[in-house]
Amino acid sequence: MFESILAVDPAAGEPALIAQIGELERLKSAAAAAQARAAAAFDAARRSAEDAAGVPSRGRGRGVAAEVALARRDSPARGSRHLGFAKALVNEMPHTLAALESGALSEWRATLIVRESACLDTDDRRALDAELCADPDRLSGLGDQRICAEAKKIAYRIDPHAVVDRAVKAPAERAVSLRPAPECMAYLTALLPMTQGVSVYAALKRAADRCGDGRSRGQVMADTLIERVTGRAAEEPTPVAVQLVISDETLLAGSPASAMATGYGPIPAGVARLLVRSAATDQRSRATLRRLYCHPRSGALVAMESRSRIFPTGLASFIRLRDETCRTPYCDAPIRHTDHARPVSKGGPTSAANGNGTCEACNYTKEAPGWTVATHTDSDGTHTAVLTTPTGASHTSTAPSAAGWTNSRSSSLEIDIGIALAQHAA
Repeated sequence: MFESILAVDPAAGEPALIAQIGELERLKSAAAAAQARAAAAFDAARRSAEDAAGVPSRGRGRGVAAEVALARRDSPARGSRHLGFAKALVNEMPHTLAALESGALSEWRATLIVRESACLDTDDRRALDAELCADPDRLSGLGDQRICAEAKKIAYRIDPHAVVDRAVKAPAERAVSLRPAPECMAYLTALLPMTQGVSVYAALKRAADRCGDGRSRGQVMADTLIERVTGRAAEEPTPVAVQLVISDETLLAGSPASAMATGYGPIPAGVARLLVRSAATDQRSRATLRRLYCHPRSGALVAMESRSRIFPTGLASFIRLRDETCRTPYCDAPIRHTDHARPVSKGGPTSAANGNGTCEACNYTKEAPGWTVATHTDSDGTHTAVLTTPTGASHTSTAPSAAGWTNSRSSSLEIDIGIALAQHAA
């Protein structure tokens, strides 16, 4: 059956090809519904087994979302959303599940309905589910915004107090995040309460309206944000350092191999050299350098220059530089914990080989019963971690090669430079 569905005949004609696209989309929705049923059943089975084993109720189901994420080749954070979505559909929203199964809803649109109903109690959630999704024809032609709006209207009509309470609690989730953008730029995103977000944007816009020095409105708004957050002019250095990992060949011999800015990602060789040159020649800044040692065949980081052989802070810094992001497969979260892969209580040494860089959530997950992490260093110096889940599934992650490594050399450099100089040079 799958071979016939997945086989594409380019000569079949336009009507047949467009019909196949529609059929495959319905198949994706049906597969998402089946995944939801399987995830909810897996969670129920695990909790039942742990109940029989005498595990306290608050400890049951620990690590289930992470296992779901690994099975779906997704990050642990998304695994939690996948599991919550599955349990809501299977246990409380049968009409939404049926609409997903039939292809009347995509997985994302079903997720929007689940999200907007999350503030309701079980009975009210079922009422929303029946009103919105019992008739699949009602969903025909509705896009993401319409689906979301309809779910919000029904939720507010059923229980306005729950919706208001949810809005009151939402400011507690305010946060700021950073992610890479093309051409060595970055997206700085702030999740703020509506009134504060509007006021911040209005203040930046007002500054742009008053400026007439030749900069574009966007440039003025960005510069004003930098000045008001840091308390310094946009072109001045700030007492904040950026860790730049760059090969000696890239820095000194003109190699085109990229460098790595910790917390950001790869940057072009020319930009990296310009950043270092700016930091080294500007009297207002200070650049420090430390040598990193790579394996001559794989380029894996194997050691870091240090003034002391036993220096936990330096060891943690080395693990962060070596691993770059959380070592759990498919998790790209920043490293928050540099912990033992094999716990000290089980004889695990405090060493780079037994060290693992993880985000906070993944480090706590691996402490749950049935989870193990084994590490080893291959003959070419590559650090490998094997994560085994309670179901016996194994997932392997390897530390990346050092930035700009080639097999003609065996070292890289770590340079701390002022972040304002990095912005100016970029």
